[in-house]
Amino acid sequence: MNWEQLLSLKRFGDTNKRIRKEQDETRLGFEVDYDRVIFSSEFRSLQDKTQVIPLSETDFVHTRLTHSLEVSVVGRSLGRRVGQKLLEKHPHLQSTLGYQANDFGAIVAAAALAHDIGNPPFGHSGEKAIGEFFKTGQGYQFKSQLTDKEYQDLCDFEGNANGFKILTESRAGRNGGLRLSYATLGAFMKYPKESLPKKPTTHIADKKYGFFQSEKAAFQDVANELGLTKRSEKHTSYSRHPLAYLVEAADDICYTIIDFEDGINLGLIQEEFALEYLSKIIRETIKPENYYALSTKEDRVGYLRALAIGSLINDAVDIFMKNEDAILNGNFDCALLDKSKYEAQINDIIKISIENIYQSTEVVDKEIAGYGVINTLLKTYTNAVNNSFNNTASNYDKLILKGLPKTIEANNSSLYSRLSSVCYYVSLLSDSKAILDYKKIKGISF
Repeated sequence: MNWEQLLSLKRFGDTNKRIRKEQDETRLGFEVDYDRVIFSSEFRSLQDKTQVIPLSETDFVHTRLTHSLEVSVVGRSLGRRVGQKLLEKHPHLQSTLGYQANDFGAIVAAAALAHDIGNPPFGHSGEKAIGEFFKTGQGYQFKSQLTDKEYQDLCDFEGNANGFKILTESRAGRNGGLRLSYATLGAFMKYPKESLPKKPTTHIADKKYGFFQSEKAAFQDVANELGLTKRSEKHTSYSRHPLAYLVEAADDICYTIIDFEDGINLGLIQEEFALEYLSKIIRETIKPENYYALSTKEDRVGYLRALAIGSLINDAVDIFMKNEDAILNGNFDCALLDKSKYEAQINDIIKISIENIYQSTEVVDKEIAGYGVINTLLKTYTNAVNNSFNNTASNYDKLILKGLPKTIEANNSSLYSRLSSVCYYVSLLSDSKAILDYKKIKGISF
């Protein structure tokens, strides 16, 4: 892979090549990507979607929206720092083609901003709930009527693939989805493969999948434009865009440190653990007098968090640059932070967060409730859509369909398309809207 292709400014529907030197510096194409994501309705819904603590009533716990904004900020710093070093190493990218260090930051920031845009309500348990509906629930009945890959798309419903669908899906009046640059779409694609085979190798790019069968052509178009290296002749699988490693690192840094911070502020983790574990990451930058001068727990933990993020950014940049050749060749097979000199400390923090936050009674109880909500929505909507297509809709089914948007493909002859459209609709619901719809179906809200 080469940076000249990887930094493509092309957008869906373009007929002429976009040249970096011809870009308006006050409205750079990569920065337009950020704007288009942040003004999208799908992004706005993240303000009411679970990050870790579902349906939290406190005002400082992160939602998907605040998490995404923070990841984009960290991603911008990572991209700019790496961009500066890459231009020093490959000066022709700047002197001949006109790329600037901030371009890399803009690409990573936009992709990082969108990284959770496809996540359904109730966090990762929402993904699992959709998958379980088709794997072991009522949706299992459709297995024999779908191809293996179509069925796997549903059984392992993947927020990353759903995000790619949101960013690229054409519909009336909106060809090419948000029409982001291909460079940003490439950086967004952490897992550039289809749903089958599952984890064919231990390479990080094979950990999950990144597009549904319905977006396969769009994915291949992006991969070809960017010159991503094909990793298999038997199935659709490519090497990652190098900047996807930075998007992943930004996410890893934020959820490791900030989820830990949320747990402390919620009282799920003792404050003493913050100093004990974070001080090992920030030992070169912490000023004890500044820390002890802070009077509130939130301020003290916030100080440690800011320094820790800075240390991990520096470390991730160093790892990326040391491994640039392997990354461009598709041979770097793990996340950047897996090579971090702070790996032991990161693992300790994640272990504490799993025990005290992710497996806390509050989180588990609300994830259980989320399973019930999503299962009910999928059962009701798939029944209504399929009964309508088969001309067997009851009055109840017809009422349900009246409350669904026209994007639900009730008349599509493809069962996969009908089921996918229902999953897509449910995935776009906020936590509160999903609960409201559930209450309507159950007849407990008038």
